[in-house]
Amino acid sequence: MAALRRWLFAGLLVLAPLGITLWVLQWIISTLDQTLLILPQAWHPDRLTGYHIPGLGVLLALFIVLLVGAVASNFVGRKLVQWSDALLHRIPVVRSIYSSVKQVSDTLFSPSGNAFRTAVLIEWPRPGVWTIALITGTPGGDVANHLQGDFVSVYVPTTPNPTGGYFVMLRRADCIELKMSVDEALRYVISMGVVVPAAPAATPAQPAIPAPNPR
Repeated sequence: MAALRRWLFAGLLVLAPLGITLWVLQWIISTLDQTLLILPQAWHPDRLTGYHIPGLGVLLALFIVLLVGAVASNFVGRKLVQWSDALLHRIPVVRSIYSSVKQVSDTLFSPSGNAFRTAVLIEWPRPGVWTIALITGTPGGDVANHLQGDFVSVYVPTTPNPTGGYFVMLRRADCIELKMSVDEALRYVISMGVVVPAAPAATPAQPAIPAPNPR
Protein backbone atom coordinates (compact mmCIF):
# COMPACT_ATOMS: atom_id res chain seq x y z
CA MET A 1 0.00 0.00 0.00
CA ALA A 2 2.82 2.41 0.80
CA ALA A 3 4.43 1.67 -2.55
CA LEU A 4 1.16 2.36 -4.39
CA ARG A 5 0.75 5.66 -2.60
CA ARG A 6 4.33 6.63 -3.44
CA TRP A 7 3.78 5.75 -7.11
CA LEU A 8 0.52 7.71 -7.14
CA PHE A 9 2.14 10.89 -5.85
CA ALA A 10 5.16 10.41 -8.12
CA GLY A 11 2.84 10.10 -11.12
CA LEU A 12 0.90 13.20 -10.10
CA LEU A 13 4.10 15.19 -9.71
CA VAL A 14 5.01 14.32 -13.29
CA LEU A 15 1.61 14.48 -15.01
CA ALA A 16 -0.05 17.41 -13.21
CA PRO A 17 2.42 20.12 -14.34
CA LEU A 18 2.55 18.63 -17.82
CA GLY A 19 -1.23 18.44 -18.14
CA ILE A 20 -1.78 21.98 -16.86
CA THR A 21 0.94 23.32 -19.18
CA LEU A 22 -0.62 21.60 -22.21
CA TRP A 23 -4.07 22.86 -21.24
CA VAL A 24 -2.86 26.47 -20.94
CA LEU A 25 -1.00 26.24 -24.27
CA GLN A 26 -4.06 24.75 -25.95
CA TRP A 27 -6.23 27.58 -24.61
CA ILE A 28 -3.76 30.24 -25.77
CA ILE A 29 -3.39 28.73 -29.23
CA SER A 30 -7.14 28.24 -29.72
CA THR A 31 -7.77 31.83 -28.60
CA LEU A 32 -5.15 33.34 -30.90
CA ASP A 33 -6.36 31.19 -33.78
CA GLN A 34 -9.48 33.34 -33.74
CA THR A 35 -7.40 36.09 -35.38
CA LEU A 36 -7.66 34.07 -38.60
CA LEU A 37 -11.29 35.21 -38.80
CA ILE A 38 -10.11 38.66 -39.93
CA LEU A 39 -8.79 37.13 -43.14
CA PRO A 40 -11.04 36.81 -46.19
CA GLN A 41 -12.65 33.39 -46.59
CA ALA A 42 -10.54 32.64 -49.66
CA TRP A 43 -7.34 33.17 -47.66
CA HIS A 44 -8.22 30.92 -44.72
CA PRO A 45 -5.54 28.23 -44.26
CA ASP A 46 -8.24 25.61 -43.65
CA ARG A 47 -9.65 26.25 -47.10
CA LEU A 48 -6.26 26.47 -48.81
CA THR A 49 -4.78 23.32 -47.27
CA GLY A 50 -7.95 21.32 -46.79
CA TYR A 51 -7.34 20.68 -43.07
CA HIS A 52 -6.91 22.67 -39.87
CA ILE A 53 -3.37 23.60 -38.79
CA PRO A 54 -3.38 24.77 -35.17
CA GLY A 55 -1.06 27.63 -34.29
CA LEU A 56 -1.29 29.66 -37.50
CA GLY A 57 -3.34 32.24 -35.63
CA VAL A 58 -0.39 32.69 -33.24
CA LEU A 59 1.87 33.56 -36.17
CA LEU A 60 -0.73 35.95 -37.57
CA ALA A 61 -1.18 37.65 -34.18
CA LEU A 62 2.60 37.99 -33.77
CA PHE A 63 2.88 39.45 -37.27
CA ILE A 64 0.12 41.99 -36.54
CA VAL A 65 1.78 43.05 -33.26
CA LEU A 66 5.16 43.48 -34.96
CA LEU A 67 3.58 45.36 -37.87
CA VAL A 68 1.71 47.76 -35.58
CA GLY A 69 4.85 48.25 -33.50
CA ALA A 70 6.92 49.03 -36.60
CA VAL A 71 4.34 51.53 -37.84
CA ALA A 72 3.92 53.17 -34.43
CA SER A 73 7.70 53.60 -34.08
CA ASN A 74 8.09 56.08 -36.92
CA PHE A 75 6.97 59.70 -37.16
CA VAL A 76 3.85 59.09 -39.24
CA GLY A 77 2.80 56.17 -37.05
CA ARG A 78 3.14 58.22 -33.88
CA LYS A 79 0.95 60.92 -35.39
CA LEU A 80 -1.68 58.30 -36.31
CA VAL A 81 -1.60 56.91 -32.77
CA GLN A 82 -2.02 60.42 -31.32
CA TRP A 83 -4.92 61.08 -33.68
CA SER A 84 -6.64 57.80 -32.79
CA ASP A 85 -6.12 58.48 -29.07
CA ALA A 86 -7.69 61.91 -29.41
CA LEU A 87 -10.61 60.41 -31.33
CA LEU A 88 -11.26 57.67 -28.78
CA HIS A 89 -11.08 60.14 -25.91
CA ARG A 90 -13.99 62.06 -27.47
CA ILE A 91 -16.40 59.10 -27.37
CA PRO A 92 -18.27 59.26 -24.02
CA VAL A 93 -18.40 55.58 -23.02
CA VAL A 94 -15.30 54.42 -24.86
CA ARG A 95 -12.99 57.07 -23.45
CA SER A 96 -13.40 55.95 -19.83
CA ILE A 97 -12.58 52.34 -20.71
CA TYR A 98 -9.83 53.13 -23.21
CA SER A 99 -8.04 55.67 -21.02
CA SER A 100 -7.96 53.29 -18.05
CA VAL A 101 -6.70 50.36 -20.10
CA LYS A 102 -4.12 52.54 -21.86
CA GLN A 103 -2.74 53.88 -18.59
CA VAL A 104 -2.30 50.34 -17.28
CA SER A 105 -0.71 49.10 -20.51
CA ASP A 106 1.64 52.10 -20.68
CA THR A 107 2.71 51.40 -17.10
CA LEU A 108 3.24 47.68 -17.63
CA PHE A 109 4.82 47.60 -21.09
CA SER A 110 6.71 50.87 -21.25
CA PRO A 111 10.49 50.23 -21.36
CA SER A 112 11.03 53.18 -19.03
CA GLY A 113 8.44 52.03 -16.48
CA ASN A 114 9.25 50.41 -13.16
CA ALA A 115 6.02 48.46 -12.65
CA PHE A 116 6.45 44.85 -11.59
CA ARG A 117 10.23 45.07 -11.72
CA THR A 118 10.99 44.85 -8.00
CA ALA A 119 10.00 42.08 -5.61
CA VAL A 120 9.74 43.02 -1.94
CA LEU A 121 8.99 41.36 1.37
CA ILE A 122 6.22 42.98 3.42
CA GLU A 123 4.21 42.25 6.55
CA TRP A 124 0.76 41.22 5.31
CA PRO A 125 -2.06 40.94 6.29
CA ARG A 126 -0.95 41.74 9.85
CA PRO A 127 2.31 42.44 11.68
CA GLY A 128 4.39 39.32 12.12
CA VAL A 129 3.06 37.63 8.95
CA TRP A 130 5.23 38.09 5.87
CA THR A 131 4.54 37.69 2.17
CA ILE A 132 6.00 38.64 -1.21
CA ALA A 133 4.71 41.66 -3.12
CA LEU A 134 5.61 43.53 -6.30
CA ILE A 135 6.15 47.27 -6.49
CA THR A 136 3.90 48.90 -9.08
CA GLY A 137 4.82 52.55 -8.60
CA THR A 138 4.11 55.41 -6.22
CA PRO A 139 0.75 56.81 -5.05
CA GLY A 140 -0.56 59.66 -7.13
CA GLY A 141 -3.49 62.01 -7.47
CA ASP A 142 -5.33 63.13 -4.36
CA VAL A 143 -4.18 59.95 -2.56
CA ALA A 144 -0.66 61.35 -2.37
CA ASN A 145 -1.97 64.44 -0.55
CA HIS A 146 -3.19 62.30 2.34
CA LEU A 147 -0.07 60.14 2.76
CA GLN A 148 2.69 61.72 4.77
CA GLY A 149 6.11 60.31 3.99
CA ASP A 150 7.65 58.12 1.31
CA PHE A 151 5.07 55.57 0.17
CA VAL A 152 5.06 52.98 -2.63
CA SER A 153 2.22 51.14 -4.33
CA VAL A 154 2.53 47.36 -4.19
CA TYR A 155 0.56 44.43 -5.55
CA VAL A 156 0.19 41.39 -3.29
CA PRO A 157 -0.40 38.28 -5.46
CA THR A 158 -2.41 35.40 -4.08
CA THR A 159 -1.66 31.67 -4.16
CA PRO A 160 -2.00 29.73 -6.43
CA ASN A 161 -3.63 32.26 -8.80
CA PRO A 162 -1.48 35.41 -8.85
CA THR A 163 -3.96 37.34 -11.03
CA GLY A 164 -6.21 37.76 -8.01
CA GLY A 165 -4.51 39.85 -5.35
CA TYR A 166 -4.54 43.05 -3.34
CA PHE A 167 -3.38 46.58 -4.07
CA VAL A 168 -1.98 48.37 -1.02
CA MET A 169 0.16 51.41 -0.29
CA LEU A 170 2.96 51.04 2.21
CA ARG A 171 5.84 53.09 3.50
CA ARG A 172 8.96 52.39 1.53
CA ALA A 173 10.81 51.72 4.78
CA ASP A 174 8.38 48.84 5.49
CA CYS A 175 9.31 47.06 2.24
CA ILE A 176 12.40 44.87 2.11
CA GLU A 177 13.74 44.63 -1.43
CA LEU A 178 14.53 41.05 -2.41
CA LYS A 179 17.43 39.92 -4.55
CA MET A 180 15.23 37.87 -6.87
CA SER A 181 13.55 38.54 -10.19
CA VAL A 182 9.83 39.05 -10.56
CA ASP A 183 9.55 35.67 -12.32
CA GLU A 184 11.27 33.95 -9.40
CA ALA A 185 9.00 35.73 -6.92
CA LEU A 186 5.86 34.71 -8.81
CA ARG A 187 7.02 31.10 -9.06
CA TYR A 188 7.65 31.15 -5.32
CA VAL A 189 4.12 32.43 -4.69
CA ILE A 190 2.36 30.15 -7.20
CA SER A 191 4.14 27.05 -5.90
CA MET A 192 3.11 27.92 -2.32
CA GLY A 193 6.76 28.11 -1.33
CA VAL A 194 7.74 24.77 -2.85
CA VAL A 195 9.85 26.22 -5.68
CA VAL A 196 12.42 28.19 -3.70
CA PRO A 197 14.59 30.65 -5.68
CA ALA A 198 18.31 30.15 -5.47
CA ALA A 199 20.02 32.20 -2.80
CA PRO A 200 21.99 35.16 -4.20
CA ALA A 201 25.71 34.67 -4.33
CA ALA A 202 27.51 36.28 -1.45
CA THR A 203 29.54 39.32 -2.36
CA PRO A 204 33.20 38.54 -1.76
CA ALA A 205 34.80 40.69 0.89
CA GLN A 206 37.25 43.25 -0.38
CA PRO A 207 40.80 42.71 0.92
CA ALA A 208 41.93 45.33 3.33
CA ILE A 209 44.37 47.84 1.94
CA PRO A 210 47.54 47.69 4.04
CA ALA A 211 48.64 50.94 5.56
CA PRO A 212 51.85 52.32 4.13
CA ASN A 213 54.96 51.69 6.20
CA PRO A 214 56.27 54.90 7.70
CA ARG A 215 59.81 55.67 6.75
